[in-house]
Amino acid sequence: MAIGPENRTVYRTAARDQALGIDQGLRSYMLGVYNYVGGGLVLSGIVAYLLASNPSLLSVFYAVGIDPQTGFHFARPTGLGWLAILSPLGLMLLVNFSIRTMSVGALQLLYWVFTALMGVSLTNLAVIYTGESIARTFFIVAATFLGMSLYGYTTKRDLTGIGNFLIMGVWGLIIASVISWFFPSGALMFAISVAGVLIFTGLTAYHTQAIKSMYVASDGRELMVKKSIMGAIGLYLDFINLLQFMLMLFGNRR
Repeated sequence: MAIGPENRTVYRTAARDQALGIDQGLRSYMLGVYNYVGGGLVLSGIVAYLLASNPSLLSVFYAVGIDPQTGFHFARPTGLGWLAILSPLGLMLLVNFSIRTMSVGALQLLYWVFTALMGVSLTNLAVIYTGESIARTFFIVAATFLGMSLYGYTTKRDLTGIGNFLIMGVWGLIIASVISWFFPSGALMFAISVAGVLIFTGLTAYHTQAIKSMYVASDGRELMVKKSIMGAIGLYLDFINLLQFMLMLFGNRR
């Protein structure tokens, strides 16, 4: 059967409406991811502020003092502090192994517990660095994060190869950090800080593109929320690591 002008118009309209619906769904999905990231950062900041401003509560998680050699403040985790610092790793493993069977409500609860515990591990930043330095660095990191995330969302280039390379770089950072514990070196720490900033800046774009590619218009609401939370965890960690390495480079110590 021949397709006349009227039918072609109908098909074009239907295709346009379908594309528009997918685009709106994708925007809603990505907005959900960023809402979780923003909410997690706020919760972590509140927890870190409350601990840092309450000496008696802070002492439960950190032994705080001034290094007589350098004159700078330090914050060393107590036993309970180490438990709080390592707990997010356990929660991430739990989420990865149980996400298919876990309910949305349980996953959301774990996400907020995860970001709250991350706030405990970030408290040492509030002890070590000045408030002005943290605020200034935070806004620099926020601008960098948003710019790279926008690039990852809009670029047509496949970032998979770069992302895999950067993930290997993370393992290199971990190894170098362990070495620096046993053989302290200012030059090594500077190199680790620079590499950390570059790696997590790139991972922000990579993770954004990966999160975008996970979107499927036919997914139900429950699966969509689960994908949003999993994507948010990756971007949240990119932001936190970028903040820490930026502070190591440009932060003013107390």
